[in-house]
Amino acid sequence: MSALAGLLGAGVGLGLVLVVAGWRGVELARPARHLERAQVGRAQLERVNLRLALGVGAAVVVGAATGWPVGAVLAGLAGWGAPGLVGGAARHQAAVGRIEAVAGWAEMLRDTMAASAGLEQAIVATATLAPLPIRAEVATLALRLESERLAPALRTFADEVADPTCDLVVAALVLAADHQAQRLGELLGTLAQAARDQATMRLRVEAGRARTRTSVKVIVGATGTLVAGLALVDRGYLSPYDSPTGQLVLVLVGAMFALSFVWLSRMTRPAHLERILTARTPGSAGAGTATVPRSRSWS
Repeated sequence: MSALAGLLGAGVGLGLVLVVAGWRGVELARPARHLERAQVGRAQLERVNLRLALGVGAAVVVGAATGWPVGAVLAGLAGWGAPGLVGGAARHQAAVGRIEAVAGWAEMLRDTMAASAGLEQAIVATATLAPLPIRAEVATLALRLESERLAPALRTFADEVADPTCDLVVAALVLAADHQAQRLGELLGTLAQAARDQATMRLRVEAGRARTRTSVKVIVGATGTLVAGLALVDRGYLSPYDSPTGQLVLVLVGAMFALSFVWLSRMTRPAHLERILTARTPGSAGAGTATVPRSRSWS
């Protein structure tokens, strides 16, 4: 029993540290190297830290208050998934902002090239003026052009932005760099208009999903309030879960709630759009390149 108390005490301390780190946005040590290889942004790392802090904190608090191992695990999972259930609007706004940024950058390239500038010169000229959501990636692309050919640098840029709309623009630029496509300025203008139309459509869809997201928040909040109220007001009502059989039943109950919340969360998420420029696996031949589907033509 003393060992369990010591473990719970250590968990409480760790949970408090993680909660403070997540609240203040402190970047903790990255436990997984694939995050660095994928060049995860600071904002995503902060979200991971926050999820970890909420999960560990909830698991420690529930485990110490109830003594239920299953309850601690379920609370940890709930803490980890809570931001995804009650959030999502900021992520959608960021996606729409990225689409509009790609459209603005395409128009910048078109206007710069209209002033008798080449494609590489246009990219370098717009590096410091590109829309903020993709400015860092465009600046990196401009620096990369000093040591790489245009087409490979553009493919790497598409992988960094990782957006289907950006893939359309990059595909046109790659074909222009490799095959000297005609009327590139007109094509960039058309793609920019298509990107803006897509952003407008996603904003309209999001207006409809906002009501569903509000309903999800109400359901999650009511469920959490009910469980917390029973634990605080009528602890004896939950006493059957103290036995091993009760813990097994709690696993089934928690699994049903988890599946329900996952289903509700998916209802509020926009459909995932497949990219047309896909990087090959590192172990395959020609690693680090990208492929453009042959069924699409941009010339």
